[in-house]
Parts: sequence; C-alpha cells; structure tokens
Amino acid sequence: MKPQKLPRDFYLSDDVVKLSQALLGKFIVTDIDGKRTAGMIVETEAYRGAEDRASHAFSNRRTKRTETMFQQGGVAYIYLCYGIHHLFNVVTAPQGTPHAVLVRAIEPVDGIDIMLQRRGMTTLLPRLTAGPGALTQALGITTVFDGSLLSSKHLWLEERGIQFSKKEIVSSPRIGIDYAKEHRDLPWRFRVQNNRWTSKAK
Repeated sequence: MKPQKLPRDFYLSDDVVKLSQALLGKFIVTDIDGKRTAGMIVETEAYRGAEDRASHAFSNRRTKRTETMFQQGGVAYIYLCYGIHHLFNVVTAPQGTPHAVLVRAIEPVDGIDIMLQRRGMTTLLPRLTAGPGALTQALGITTVFDGSLLSSKHLWLEERGIQFSKKEIVSSPRIGIDYAKEHRDLPWRFRVQNNRWTSKAK
C-alpha cells in the first residue's frame, strides 16, 4: 500500500497498552536538512500516565518537561536521558491524560547510509537502531522536535500495511524502572518475535 501518515484518531485511544502493540509495524519517518530516513517500529514500552509509577507523569506530575505528555494524543514527547540520549515517545489518549509509548527499537528501511553516518558506523548491524538512544541518533531525532509529530514536516509516523498478530508479539517487563515498585514487573514491553533489530530481552 502507499504510505500514509497516521491520522489523529489512531492516537486517541485510552488503552495505551493496546496502542503500544498497535505501533509495532508502523514507521517513523524523518526529513531533516533534506535527508529522509525511516524505520519500522519493532519494540515499544507502554507508560500508563498518572497511575503508572514508572511514568514521568505519575500522580499527574506536571513539570516543564512533562507538560507535553498532557497534550492531545498525536505529539512526540522527547526528552534527554542522562544528558546524552534523546528518547522518543508517542503521546496517546485525549488531552489531559498523560499516556505515552516509548519506542525502543526500529528496523532500518530508508536512508540506511545516512543512519550509519549519524551513528559513526560502517557496517549494518542491529546496534544501529536497537535501543531508544540509538534509534533517535540514527533518525536525527532530538528534543528540538518535542511536541511535534502530526503537524511536523520533519518527523511523523506512517502506515505501510504491516501488522503483527498477537502470536508474533512478545511481552516482557520494562527496562530500567526498578524505582517503580509494584509496577516494575508489569509486562508492558512489546517486541516483534525473532526480529533481529530489537534490543536484548530482560
């Protein structure tokens, strides 16, 4: 099928766990300085807003950084982790409900030569885009694009007719959230089974 930008309605579901799985097979596309790159989403993590101890917006915490999460679904929440890695999240649900999906890995498809250059690599290996910090570097995504997505000419998500069945999706606990207490082991990390571009399992 001809690639189509995901419409607003796609992002407005209140079920962030289901939407996190629905994002598998969708494509992140960037067009930065005339350089177009794209990759298929193969790994995600769901963060269920105010009720999720692992979420930046737990207990409706509102800060300058998290304010993006409270916008209407269909914007990008991009933040800097450890002052180094830019992490790309898709904000979902109606305005005021701070659900978000972290994209953890993509399978590179378009502009692979550009991705390699951005990552300082010469050989196509999974570490090119396996990991949330790696994929944003490969795609040229930074916090400059926080709050954009549907309205952006530089960053958007596409439907290209690829869907995965429940049997093809592996669920496991999220990574790096030991502080989340009883929510630490929720199986809200989703990967495309046997896809070599996903990051390592917990």
